[in-house]
Amino acid sequence: MKSNHQTLLRDRAYVGGEWVASLSGETFEVRNPATGELVGTVPHMSAEDVEHAITSAQRAFDEWSERTATERAGPLRKWARLIVDHADELAAILTSEQGKPLSDAKNEVIFAASFVEWFAEEARRTYGDTIPAARRNMSFTTVKEPIGVTAGITPWNLPSAMVTRKAAPALAAGCTMVLKPAEHTPLSALALCALAERAGIPPGVLNVVTADRSAAEAIGRTLTSSEAVGKLSFTGSTSVGKILSAQCAATMKRVSLELGGNSPFIVFADADLDVAVSSALFAKFRNAGQTCIAPNRFLVEASVHDEFVARMLKAMESLKLGDGTEAGVTLGPVISEEALRKIERHVENALELGASLLAGGKRAQRKGNFFEPTLMSGITESMAMSCEETFGPVLALATFSDERELIARANATRMGLASYLFSRDASRIYRVSRALHAGIVGINTGMIATEVAPFGGYKESGVGREGAREGIDEFMETKFLCQAFSA
Repeated sequence: MKSNHQTLLRDRAYVGGEWVASLSGETFEVRNPATGELVGTVPHMSAEDVEHAITSAQRAFDEWSERTATERAGPLRKWARLIVDHADELAAILTSEQGKPLSDAKNEVIFAASFVEWFAEEARRTYGDTIPAARRNMSFTTVKEPIGVTAGITPWNLPSAMVTRKAAPALAAGCTMVLKPAEHTPLSALALCALAERAGIPPGVLNVVTADRSAAEAIGRTLTSSEAVGKLSFTGSTSVGKILSAQCAATMKRVSLELGGNSPFIVFADADLDVAVSSALFAKFRNAGQTCIAPNRFLVEASVHDEFVARMLKAMESLKLGDGTEAGVTLGPVISEEALRKIERHVENALELGASLLAGGKRAQRKGNFFEPTLMSGITESMAMSCEETFGPVLALATFSDERELIARANATRMGLASYLFSRDASRIYRVSRALHAGIVGINTGMIATEVAPFGGYKESGVGREGAREGIDEFMETKFLCQAFSA
């Protein structure tokens, strides 16, 4: 990694307050998806390594959980400040391993800090209740208590924000955590952990283990089967989430699962098309389309379809494809060759079934995992990109002419993470937003993620909520205290 400041770049995992190699001594490489260059090497850990991390988290739990909320909030607030202070270096690490433009990477780092700051404050608001007793000479109260040792598995598309969105509420609640970042992007998690150490988070409270894909199943099973682990929080694909959830059932673990999306982006004829187009450009092409809330199905009312297409094509001219470290770049690479092949398969399938290609549609003619920003129309429900997440820079358009039909089509998926709705009609906004089967609805905006609001989906898009006050509750148990007094 080319940088004059590499104080946060780590080549070791973090277990029990120490920077450690794997027990086997094995490592794996982290490469830049834009250039293929080696960014760093980190330990390739095994189930045995993870068991050591769980033991470290167990040992740290009693002392950490017995601290007052204010005592836990102090180092969390310091961690948030350190993340902001080191935002440029964290962004450089993030871009080098994930590929997104530096400006987007820095925005993500600040977003990551916001979760730590938010949950440092929420630690002091884990209130119980005083309940009117049903019988005389009785006291009914509830208290909140931390679950215990927890596990977090984070994705590669938001490698900083997803770490803090899991770790911050866990630590604020009084839990300890063993965190496994994605194989493509472990360096951001390790850099954040280095700052947590500087902030005074005690040894064993936050542990980060790393491994490549070959060990993923064994590590996942170790975390899900351990009786010492009380909760698993996972962000990733629905297929993997189902496997982990089933494994957790054997020990009745609490789970939070933020899984796949197949988000509709709905544009009615009465919408402000300038707002709809700018929102589409942001929501679809941010992070090269590699976010779980990226709109996957664009449903535009037939009477404004052509105008929307014309404006969208014009807006897409502003996208600059390239290495995220280059000035002016707004669209980086996708994460891997595997991701490129999936995008190609979706485009080819749509064309075979009658879709029209209006822009892009192929790999960019340059080194790295780049796909051209693409616009397609004539998309139907039979096409792969209508029922699977493309997870790439492909904007796929279909039309509708009836509101009821539109709602049925928007909801015709097993996913239900996010939906987007553009209209100026207040009555329509009310009807449609409540009819959509999604955990999040963006109304006349493409920006829907914030630390202060709950994030999560319906149906197979997940279980539980992250962020907001709900986020810390996911890491706590409610205990009912029923006390009798002598008359």
